[in-house]
Amino acid sequence: MRYVYGITSALLVGGTALALATQSPVGAQVAQNEKSEFARVVPRAGAPESFADLVDQLQPAVVNISTKQEVTLGVRLNPFAGTREPITQEQQGGGSGFLISDDGYIVTNNHVISGGPRGEAVNEVTVILTNRQEYRAKIVGRDAASDLAVLKIDAKGLPFVKFADSNKARVGDWVVAIGNPLGLGSTVTAGIISAVQRNIGQGGAYDRYIQTDTAINRGNSGGPLFDLAGNVVGINNMLISPVGANIGVNFAIPADAAIPVINALRSGERPQRGYLGIGIAPVSEDMASALGLAKNRGEIVQRVEDGGAAAKAGLKRGDVVVKVADREVTPQQTLSYIVSNTKPGTRIPVDIIRDGKEMRVTAVVATRPPEEELAGASFDPEAEGNLPDDAEGAADKTVQDRLGMAVQPLTAAIARSLGVDANSKGVVIAAVAANSDAGRKGLRRGDVILTANRVSVTSADALASVVNDARKANRDAVALEILRRGQQPAFIAIRLKN
Repeated sequence: MRYVYGITSALLVGGTALALATQSPVGAQVAQNEKSEFARVVPRAGAPESFADLVDQLQPAVVNISTKQEVTLGVRLNPFAGTREPITQEQQGGGSGFLISDDGYIVTNNHVISGGPRGEAVNEVTVILTNRQEYRAKIVGRDAASDLAVLKIDAKGLPFVKFADSNKARVGDWVVAIGNPLGLGSTVTAGIISAVQRNIGQGGAYDRYIQTDTAINRGNSGGPLFDLAGNVVGINNMLISPVGANIGVNFAIPADAAIPVINALRSGERPQRGYLGIGIAPVSEDMASALGLAKNRGEIVQRVEDGGAAAKAGLKRGDVVVKVADREVTPQQTLSYIVSNTKPGTRIPVDIIRDGKEMRVTAVVATRPPEEELAGASFDPEAEGNLPDDAEGAADKTVQDRLGMAVQPLTAAIARSLGVDANSKGVVIAAVAANSDAGRKGLRRGDVILTANRVSVTSADALASVVNDARKANRDAVALEILRRGQQPAFIAIRLKN
């Protein structure tokens, strides 16, 4: 369970309330708890008599998830072989999940099955049912932005649960959580919904949560939050606590936000999100004063990507965006939240203030690039690059297994950060295994591969294709054309690992 440290302070004021009148004046309003319908909505017991029958039905569909991962701690020199070898350690983790089909599809949080410095997928995932039956699980898909993942186990006729319409959830509704907190196995807790559409300041497309006081702790991550109809209204995700344990301020991903992501991952697709191609910042009190604007309104454009949706719409640095798609931009309803949840290809009006004048432009929402591509825009060649413990995709695995490296597409932004021509085409090395032939021959993070065996390579797929062709031709090495800052391109032959 992810948690956010928070400190709450309260001012306790003592005193005595004095009744100023002994009877209500004619025509006065009736107190909320005196209205005739109040007796109907609140049962005499004040709560359901028991959750036992509900739990009996739901508990078999909730699973325990256990993970293992090999993590590289450093590198040591082998004095006998004269090579450097990685120092690794096995780490274990886990959380909760729930079955959404009788043939073994499981939903959980992405952070439950991730680890390492870059959030790589773990090496091994084991799913344990309430009857103690264990299965090795396959990671079908995972999405860091929404913190959701879909797993699959090889079984049939399994118990499963369905999603609720979380838009109908109301503050005060009873909810039940089932999960595996603190390694205690299947555990049931109950509470109410404390808030809906809660913005906790993380930004992005999914910064809207169901807040609940249901007891949630580490290990509950990825488990279901049920309504009293037995449907999944949310997916338990994080808690706020000064001590890292439950204090009654917990958050679940609403079912309606999760369903499109889960459906995309289950079908092998990448979730689609809107994107304008701008960097933004809130309008602070000082900035609002400097520009003569109202406080807590709008966001200022700090950066505009060349050729992006915002640039095509005419947005410029220094513009203050106050409304998008006729929705006010506020700290509670941020620009990134509105745009991310807008379907790519949609034409939307964007109201801005430029040089004190209100203007309206029209933008066509683009598709948000993969997170790794966005992260690559700030590629730091001096940062530590570690090979993922479990490369995702056949091409990435081929490059890692045969060449001992990880690569990513070379964008203009990355090229500029590396100090090479922005028009260069190729892939940039993200990490190199020290004990590989590439590592021994001096290749390093930030080197650009222009060609492999004289074939242009602009993706891991293209590089893997050259490697596979070389193996089919019984060749033991491939010739990589390497570009490094301040140097001319050079050809280096890298032996293929068997």
